[in-house]
Amino acid sequence: MKDIRIAAVTLNSAVNQVNPNLDRMIPWIEKARTNGADLICFPELNVTGYSTKPENNVCAEPIPGLISERLLQMADENQIVILAGMAEMDEKGRVFASHLVVTPQTISGIYRKIHIAPPEHDIFSPGNSVPLFEVQAVKYGIQLCYDAHFPELSTRMAVAGADIIFIPHASPRGTPTEKFNSWMRHLTARAFDNSAFIVACNQVGDNQNGLQFPGVAVIIDPSGEVIEKNIGDKDEMIIADLKADALEAVRGHRMRYFLPNRRPELY
Repeated sequence: MKDIRIAAVTLNSAVNQVNPNLDRMIPWIEKARTNGADLICFPELNVTGYSTKPENNVCAEPIPGLISERLLQMADENQIVILAGMAEMDEKGRVFASHLVVTPQTISGIYRKIHIAPPEHDIFSPGNSVPLFEVQAVKYGIQLCYDAHFPELSTRMAVAGADIIFIPHASPRGTPTEKFNSWMRHLTARAFDNSAFIVACNQVGDNQNGLQFPGVAVIIDPSGEVIEKNIGDKDEMIIADLKADALEAVRGHRMRYFLPNRRPELY
């Protein structure tokens, strides 16, 4: 990989308030650009809001559509890659928890959440592919919230070449400290076991639909060490330089890089 500067945002997102949610993104995108970030990541479903009530998917829409066109405009105006979440409806009427990769030129990728949490089963259909994306010679994958509890997914991405795994969340309840401690139980393991950077960010505040989100954003290096974090309960952004030499220090070490010694034929 090459060195890359990334930003991750904790953001309040009201359910079905698409235009206000999009407007809330703008100052953070501008701030990220001013600080030299190449890419900015927003939480799961940050554009359409997160709810487990079926009637609240009224703003789900196809891609391309009005939401994706607005995101494309933001990326073009600021010359930055945007990772943003929305409820996507396909031609069969199925709704997916999707995360878009928006470059200044195009909607270059879509990740559809693969592992649907039990409260979401009546809301979202599961995605069935594990794509990787690329920016400036850096390969990365995207997972969404509940996906992070399935270690095989991170390993699949890392074996396929992912240097970074972004894990946007819409994870309610608990205090910021409780959420951070919960993440430290498994997100550091995803980084350490797979020798990859992990970037996670969560929704924050009242979604105006009965849920409270504690926020929290973290960036973890390939050794499993937290290099940047925010444990506040307000909209906030963290920025970090993800260095190629930090990745190479692990992947070039015969004892610290585990993936080449896997024996998948046995499990």
